[in-house]
Amino acid sequence: MAEIIFDGVTKIFGDDIRAVDDLSLAIAEGEFMVFVGPSGCGKTTALRMLAGLEDITSGSLSIGGRIVNNVLPKHRDVAMVFQNYALYPHMSVERNIGFALKIRGDSKDEIKRKVDEAATILHLNDFLDRRPKALSGGQRQRVAMGRAIVRNPQAFLMDEPLSNLDAKLRVEMRLEIARIQRLLGVATVYVTHDQVEAMTMGDRVAVMREGKLQQVDTPQDLYDRPANEFVAGFMGSPPMNLIRCHASAGNDRVAVHFGHQVIELPWNYTSSHALPESGLEVVVGVRPEDVLIVDGASTNTLETRVERREALGAEILVHLSLLDTTTSSTSDGELSRPVSLVAKMGPRTKVSVGDILYVQLSPEHAHFFDATNGDSLRTRP
Repeated sequence: MAEIIFDGVTKIFGDDIRAVDDLSLAIAEGEFMVFVGPSGCGKTTALRMLAGLEDITSGSLSIGGRIVNNVLPKHRDVAMVFQNYALYPHMSVERNIGFALKIRGDSKDEIKRKVDEAATILHLNDFLDRRPKALSGGQRQRVAMGRAIVRNPQAFLMDEPLSNLDAKLRVEMRLEIARIQRLLGVATVYVTHDQVEAMTMGDRVAVMREGKLQQVDTPQDLYDRPANEFVAGFMGSPPMNLIRCHASAGNDRVAVHFGHQVIELPWNYTSSHALPESGLEVVVGVRPEDVLIVDGASTNTLETRVERREALGAEILVHLSLLDTTTSSTSDGELSRPVSLVAKMGPRTKVSVGDILYVQLSPEHAHFFDATNGDSLRTRP
């Protein structure tokens, strides 16, 4: 096992395309670290630099205390599991799993022992004589993992290994990979664009955007205390409601103006910020489960109309538009769009398109973001 350290790692393609920009991150021994972000954010490039498949433009990368910037992939003692499995079609499962050991020069008895151990961990004992074409997608992925496990590497690297599987198999394999990683206790770096995978699998999650690390934290802390507007909107399904609006201060609370509708919320700025002057533009964030339906208009309620409902079995997602929030203050003279919210409701909630509902935003779980740079304005507890 080994600690992995990215220290100011940058990768530039061509003249000025910064795929990864000044990445600094420490991954502990035995930790399951997930890199997540939209396509083109730099997560796969970071993984490929760790594997030695991409050169590092600047910064240093170490594995187990050894700088590996100029170390060949085969000498880094890491094992990579690819998206497309990369199995040899003419070889049996047993030969696929043990091939790297054969090339390394291990004895037949040693190869047999390690392959059998990996097959037991991966529940592949009954499939050792089969070729890849006779396996399901999930079984092929387990074979690819077996090939990595037998090498007993310092780190596992996984590049979107579940993207080719159907939804049911993805859930099963998420559990399987997490189980195996805990069993082996090897540092694992896992790349995905799926934030559900990131939330359910990682000990910590590193959120990337345009080559830059936005935040690294436990899944729950990312969800509860996002560092900026991007992380808030990316982590969570459905995503956080993010509403650009105006705010004005008063008695350690802030009046938030949604057009003609106004509510008050606690204002918990960091020490570097003062309470806003009247008319300051901010972004208010609230999770769908924190949009609360109440009976009738009262203090701090917003009047909304149901525009759409999505019944998902265990819950209903209700898309709401706030009434009387359209203005004509856009630069081209056009009317701006009404403010919209998504609320999460119980599966048997009686609600129909066109209904008028009154909602409150949970004050304990409201977030404020700088409307200019997107940074969170709230103090981390």
